[in-house]
Amino acid sequence: MWCRRLACLFKVPCRLHGSTRHSSWLPRDRRSVLAAVARWYHAAPESLKCVWQLHGDHLELRYANTLMRFDFVWLRDHCRSASCYNTKTNQRSLDTASVDLGIKPKAVRVDETTLFLTWPDGHVTRYGLEWLVKNSYEGQKQQVMHPRILWNAEIYHQAQVPSVDCRSFLETDEGLKEFLQNFLLYGIAFVENVTPTKEDTEILAERISLIRETIYGRMWYFTSDFSRGDTAYTKLALDRHTDTTYFQEPCGIQVFHCLKHEGTGGRTLLVDGFYAAEQVLRQAPDQFELLSKVPLKHEYVENVGDCHNHMIGVGPVLNVYPWNNELYLIRYNNYDRAVINTVPYDVVHRWYTAHRTLTAELRRPENELWVKLKPGKALFVDNWRVLHGREAFTGYRQLCGCYLTRDDVLNTARLLGLQA
Repeated sequence: MWCRRLACLFKVPCRLHGSTRHSSWLPRDRRSVLAAVARWYHAAPESLKCVWQLHGDHLELRYANTLMRFDFVWLRDHCRSASCYNTKTNQRSLDTASVDLGIKPKAVRVDETTLFLTWPDGHVTRYGLEWLVKNSYEGQKQQVMHPRILWNAEIYHQAQVPSVDCRSFLETDEGLKEFLQNFLLYGIAFVENVTPTKEDTEILAERISLIRETIYGRMWYFTSDFSRGDTAYTKLALDRHTDTTYFQEPCGIQVFHCLKHEGTGGRTLLVDGFYAAEQVLRQAPDQFELLSKVPLKHEYVENVGDCHNHMIGVGPVLNVYPWNNELYLIRYNNYDRAVINTVPYDVVHRWYTAHRTLTAELRRPENELWVKLKPGKALFVDNWRVLHGREAFTGYRQLCGCYLTRDDVLNTARLLGLQA
């Protein structure tokens, strides 16, 4: 009787199925209630397996093997009708604060491809079922925001990732797209045959992004003259690290171009931080979780010549999207890590253990990719993923480079049809 009244209330011509058929994939604490009063509405051909059910504050829908739950306010807020969403600007027109937080649909209907919701004021909202799968919380949990290929030295060498010629990079969409695809997948990419000047390197960088000006200027240009209060401005070896961990938002991409080297040594070290973190996740998931939740300070204090800076950035070593646990940023720099005063005593030792596990993975020789930078070969590094370092060197070595804004690089990639 309850189901017949519900069907009449929502004016939905549908077929009813017994609740026992679907109870196995419902939360245990709700099965007894649903078994007594609930029925699923079968609203599409059996092959598509689209069924839905209305609850007190949300709609439950199963489609394409995905069980989704949509809050009624969410369903009203995301309406893409002409009065609620401007398709020319791709911006919401509806004032979210005007939506009644207790709103409920007056009628619900689902056909083979679309969900229709009629609201108390008569407004009709339509959602494609595929759009709902893609944009539901449950659907996003199954999606990867940034497809990647994790690598150690052997994996990268076997992939034989090609460099892109400078002219192709600058003058063709095909060359630019190939470069960006390599960069997105591996976190590093090379451009060959670049004129070895700071000006030509700048032109190269501006092809994919705005240059991010920092305390080091727009285009940095350095030798081992200790002109800045940083170990990079020496001939010493540098252990693997990410840059600008002391920024609240570390720089996204770094460009390196060796303009001249008259001496020995100085090879560049590259390590896929995400590959190392994945090993930690597999071996010690509790340590991975600790590294992703404990906030740390990184600090840069400089008083050299006219350069006076005191930068502090705060964040965990590993940064993950909370809905799917996908790693998107590693903040690792033992040089610049500040005093640990954000962690209680009963956690700090466990953090040191987790940090040691990650460090051991980062320092495995098989994870080290060594590259000899030379004039004409520019290197782009994803500073949110790939750690870099160098071996000690002799003689005169001159490098230039810059930082790029991550948003603009990803924007360029998306405009070329890449997932970024």
